Amino acid sequence: MNCKGPSPESAKEDVLKTPVETASDMPFYLGTYTDGESKGIYQYALSAGGALTKKGLVAETENPSFLALSPDGRYLLAVNEVSNAEQSGYISSFRIERDTLTFLDQKSTGGAHPCHVAVNQQGFVLVANYSGGNMGLLKIQSDGYLSDLLDVQQHKGNGKHPRQEAPHAHSGWFTQDEGLISVDLGTNQLWFSEIDAKSQKFTPLEPRTFSMEPEAGPRHLAFHPQNPWIYVVNELNSSVSLLKKDPETGANKITQTISTLPAGFGQDNTCADIHMSADGKFLYASNRGHNSIVMYSADPVTGELKLLGHELTRGQTPRNFSLSPEGKFLLVANQTTNTVVSFQRDPTTGLLTYTDQIEAPAPVCILFKPIP
Repeated sequence: MNCKGPSPESAKEDVLKTPVETASDMPFYLGTYTDGESKGIYQYALSAGGALTKKGLVAETENPSFLALSPDGRYLLAVNEVSNAEQSGYISSFRIERDTLTFLDQKSTGGAHPCHVAVNQQGFVLVANYSGGNMGLLKIQSDGYLSDLLDVQQHKGNGKHPRQEAPHAHSGWFTQDEGLISVDLGTNQLWFSEIDAKSQKFTPLEPRTFSMEPEAGPRHLAFHPQNPWIYVVNELNSSVSLLKKDPETGANKITQTISTLPAGFGQDNTCADIHMSADGKFLYASNRGHNSIVMYSADPVTGELKLLGHELTRGQTPRNFSLSPEGKFLLVANQTTNTVVSFQRDPTTGLLTYTDQIEAPAPVCILFKPIP
């Protein structure tokens, strides 16, 4: 099953007018699916008061479903979630200009339907290939061009859920100690490795994997900013799990799993994304089905989560969402109703208040533009 999700039923593209930009505006890029009316990557802006404006199409490219920045903020990377005759997708690099993106390079990711990309300070590029069930490793050079594929980490195994018939790598993350965590929905595991500095290849760590609760379907994760805690959002059973290391053995263990849904909700739902506030006090995750952002507070001593409530996203299939650079706003991409919605975030309570929404074609990834 493709991680792409349902196609948009309707999409109406705005007239490409460039609004007046103020010094307080926060520009951001929008990754989309292009099987409808979208043509690629768009640029929008968030005002200091939470209003949204569209600046227009900045790069034509196929299915740019996840975006990331180079370490110096000069280049943008976008996965192209496709599969060619060799069962591989692509990753594209662009130079960031004031009002556009200039295409530089495109390389194979080593597997079909890449759906997530992460970059570390050394320029290594980690790509999760959903249908390929593997991770691709490349490197971005100082001029923004990409190396050829350096290595592929193939996952093996399956889970108990019908969607876990084979490996489905859904995201990859660089840890603070220079390790890698690959999140595989299909094998129901986290995969641990590092990059060998000499060979520039994946090197497995021991233990190599950690199994989540049966049929959880891990998708994305968030790191606590002050403590060695990991929060994993589980797509298939609509939950968030807290992982901590056993102080005696050093082994990972799940110390809490909490539902992302309100009590009594009995309809279909899958989770998509997860983010933590910069102060480590609040955690957010997206529900597709209930169509909401779930809000938690995090205990500063134990890291355990307490449900604060749910904020409806005023649209269907909230996939990716993002906190603004200063943490004042939370923006949500509603994939199937073609809108981006902004909420103001209370830094004391963690709660969200609706501020604005704008039409956007099949939006699935929000990435704030670096501020010079």
